[in-house]
Amino acid sequence: MRIIGHFIDGVETAGESKQFQDVFNPATGDVQAQVALANAADLNAAVASAAAAQPKWAATNPQRRARVFFNFVALINRDMEELATLLSTEHGKTVDDAKGDIVRGLEVAEFVAGAPHLLKGEFTEGAGPGIDMYSMRQPVGIGAGITPFNFPAMIPLWMLAPAIAAGNAFILKPSERDPSVPVRLAQLALEAGLPKGILNVVHGGKSVVDGILAHDDIAAVSFVGSTPIARYVYGTAAANGKRVQAFGGAKNHMIIMPDADIEKAADALMGAGFGSAGERCMAVSVAVPVGEATADRIVAALKPRIEKLKVGPATDKASEMGPVITKAAKERILGLVEKGVEQGATLAVDGRGFSLQGYEDGYFVGPTLFDNVTAEMDIYKEEIFGPVLSVVRSKTYEDALKLTMDNPYGNGTAIFTQNGDAARDFASRVNVGMVGINVPVPVPLAYHSFGGWKASAFGDLNQHGMDSIKFWTRTKTVTSRWPSGIKDGAEFQMPVMK
Repeated sequence: MRIIGHFIDGVETAGESKQFQDVFNPATGDVQAQVALANAADLNAAVASAAAAQPKWAATNPQRRARVFFNFVALINRDMEELATLLSTEHGKTVDDAKGDIVRGLEVAEFVAGAPHLLKGEFTEGAGPGIDMYSMRQPVGIGAGITPFNFPAMIPLWMLAPAIAAGNAFILKPSERDPSVPVRLAQLALEAGLPKGILNVVHGGKSVVDGILAHDDIAAVSFVGSTPIARYVYGTAAANGKRVQAFGGAKNHMIIMPDADIEKAADALMGAGFGSAGERCMAVSVAVPVGEATADRIVAALKPRIEKLKVGPATDKASEMGPVITKAAKERILGLVEKGVEQGATLAVDGRGFSLQGYEDGYFVGPTLFDNVTAEMDIYKEEIFGPVLSVVRSKTYEDALKLTMDNPYGNGTAIFTQNGDAARDFASRVNVGMVGINVPVPVPLAYHSFGGWKASAFGDLNQHGMDSIKFWTRTKTVTSRWPSGIKDGAEFQMPVMK
């Protein structure tokens, strides 16, 4: 049985706990590996390694740190096929989707290769008589990232790349459900020239998370997961004096206006709703057509597309959608579908009975479409995190906008229209962090920031873009004056620049 170890001080190790957890292949239900679970000694070893390595790394000039990321990007591209296959085997998403997962993380590694520019401070000459003033961006020290199962390459890279480029050491706690790619990334970073100890990977559950949140030597924590856990991480880390950003759940709406191109809107909903089996925090799970005629047209366009959707294992190149991550996830999704039926939604396409010959024990859920969903139903209120799309019919644009704004989540949203006024109004007024106009999954590129509003995010700085550099650094401002500018005698009033 293959053992997936921690990566501590440049070496893969099973650690001290001697405890392991099974890692499944979601397509077959088979155990394919075991992952080591850390105890307090393992976490302390990772932090000690980081603490020993970080001062020298922080003293390395930004240009040399950037060169490591140039090498890192090249190595990830070199091993793209291997990484994508490994990711697909543990997560279940198709190989093409897995490559997208890696590339969107790779883009952040490319962005932070501009560290010499990103880390520049500010300077004012002559702020006062003989006085110069300047600011510096300095690393926080040791950062930690707690990442979810659904993007085992992208989200770790979103966290570790800016943190390390800024001069920090980093402790990564990935999901124990698909842990191989994060360890492989750490190995590639070492090969790229990153000093040992700057990137450590530890696996585990709540006890490891709590250890990270309480550890005196960890200065900042980034988290992505469900909203209840995000609240817990934010509150606990902040109470322990740490800088923290915590990103939670989502219920993303896509409004379809009467003037929208229905065929394009339907295509967009297919990819946004069923890509990666709906296991994306930016997945569109609620379609909001405006007007009965629009609703009838979009449902009619979706049904044949959903019924033809190719569901299968990642090993089948024709697969468009794979299984969900675990048996428990499958059972939860099917339970919510049952609730939708019980509470009166119209089951337009039923994915409950899906079975794939040869993969009967896999965690497959057929793509499901509900119509006539209301805001009181559980399938609307809960983040299903599966291949279930709900259609909530809206009489007017204002009703559709209100539905989106009243939802407790605020991660992403989209509008499909050919009306520029409607698009502009929507983008301006909607209280959601990321907005798409005829773009169903509006994930910003690496040089803009990613982050939601309301119950989807806790903390005031987002991921990647300049926000990430600000999060992983502290600003120090220096006011300097040399003897020629110093007046004789003490000054007792508040200093002012005359």
